[in-house]
Amino acid sequence: MKKVITYGTFDLLHTGHINILRRAKEIGDYLIVAISSDEFNAIKNKKAYYSFEQRKAILEAIRYVDEVIPEHNWEQKIVDVQKHQIDIFVMGDDWKGKFDFLKDYCEVVYLPRTVGISTTKIKTDLNEVNNG
Repeated sequence: MKKVITYGTFDLLHTGHINILRRAKEIGDYLIVAISSDEFNAIKNKKAYYSFEQRKAILEAIRYVDEVIPEHNWEQKIVDVQKHQIDIFVMGDDWKGKFDFLKDYCEVVYLPRTVGISTTKIKTDLNEVNNG
């Protein structure tokens, strides 16, 4: 069985999120999604609309996702890969090269992002609607 892992905040779920989860699942048999904890988001100066527990519940309802785990810090990726016996690490290609150090532990794949959609764009668009 090929195990795949990906990471993200996964706030304000959109088609770009679904696309990366679907494509990640297609290259393996079991998909683990590590989502940033609320505390980790605070360290990154990132504010999610939904709490960790809400984002976890949403992801667990998606058919491509087999397991959801918390991400507490940048450094835990090697531990996660080893602990969960990961074969393939997947991220969007906007992170290309940033996680190549994991190639010592598993295959690293950067998937193209869905054009025209992102959580940042959604927040900006909503802000313009509310202020316009």
